[in-house]
Amino acid sequence: MKKSAFIKRLIITLLLLVAAGGMLHAANVTVPKIALSVNPAENPKDVAATIQIVLLLTVLTLAPAILMLMTSFTRIVIVLSFLRQALGSQQIPPNQILIGLALFMTFFLMRPVGTEIYDKAWKPYSENKITLDKAVDEAVKPVRQFMFKQTREKDLALFIYLSKSPRPKNPNDVPTTVLIPAFVISELKTAFTVGFIIYVPFLIIDMVVASTLMSMGMMMLPPVMISLPFKILLFILVDGWHLLSRALIVSF
Repeated sequence: MKKSAFIKRLIITLLLLVAAGGMLHAANVTVPKIALSVNPAENPKDVAATIQIVLLLTVLTLAPAILMLMTSFTRIVIVLSFLRQALGSQQIPPNQILIGLALFMTFFLMRPVGTEIYDKAWKPYSENKITLDKAVDEAVKPVRQFMFKQTREKDLALFIYLSKSPRPKNPNDVPTTVLIPAFVISELKTAFTVGFIIYVPFLIIDMVVASTLMSMGMMMLPPVMISLPFKILLFILVDGWHLLSRALIVSF
């Protein structure tokens, strides 16, 4: 019966599609056609435009890595993950919520950098006041300045040594390829430091609950089941989301 019902529904659907096609044809409705073609370049400008499109597509593929590793996203998402682990709430908040919150906090923190890039790079370039190379240089400057503020000298010196680059005389002499990994490991250290500080009060609650259950002889009862409500209550009483958000933003 189920098979025959499925066949009937399939036949009815096909008939409806055929009828709809006939109605479109009768009404002289034109359907747009999309055509993709590759034609030989006729002048150097066409070649330059093609190269720019290829470079743009390459940058778009690297956009997620740029967002994660050259902004405040790394520190924020790691600290939020540490918080969830410290609470012991497993998948609450879900990954989508943590990543979304980290993204919007990143946009909030990086807004001055984006505004400077727009004013000094994109707007003059769109008005044909500067060249593409000049626009790229102007766009990279505020990002480098942001990364320099958050990068430790020890980490920067490490990658300068590993790259066998000459000792820079000023920040402008530091290559961006050296600055990015130094910035990332500095962010990781800072995020793990904040995560450790977050862990301490929740770890104390776990130890107190475990000791209490052991002294009462309740060996078979998981301490996490008892400590989780107390940790959530503590986090609510101290207004944890407010404190954590403020600490993360001020840290930059």
